[in-house]
Amino acid sequence: MSRHRIELSVNGETVAAEVSSKRLLSDFLRDNLALTGTKRGCETGVCGACSVLVDGEVMKSCLCLAVQMNGRTLTTVEGLGSAAGLHPLQESFMNHGGLQCGYCTPGFLMAAADLLAHNPKPTEEEIRKALNGNLCRCTGYQGIVDAVRNAAEVINGN
Repeated sequence: MSRHRIELSVNGETVAAEVSSKRLLSDFLRDNLALTGTKRGCETGVCGACSVLVDGEVMKSCLCLAVQMNGRTLTTVEGLGSAAGLHPLQESFMNHGGLQCGYCTPGFLMAAADLLAHNPKPTEEEIRKALNGNLCRCTGYQGIVDAVRNAAEVINGN
């Protein structure tokens, strides 16, 4: 099995590592970097629980190899907020019933962060479309949509 040296930025910090050519990004984040907010769900790209931002675009980390991340910038759910406080999306998910068991929440947060970075004032239809690649078995989705809408208002100063 071949190994490769990679260097990337994860949540604002430079990371250098040697990885197997077959190492999934989701496994690298969880097992090598202890960033366990990225969840292992279906491992087929269907559920979205493993979603992260790669160079500012949402990607499912179970469908990417760690070696493909060389030179790239990643943000996981751990990098969404800061030591000073939660991101408005995180606050909104808590306040608007956007989570229950929480397993899918990191993926929804990252998909929503991607949406709001590209579309700061999305309609309900645009929110639902952006979150289409994520599955939740607990909430019924309306609380998640409401949370994203509220976070957009907070971010836009409304």
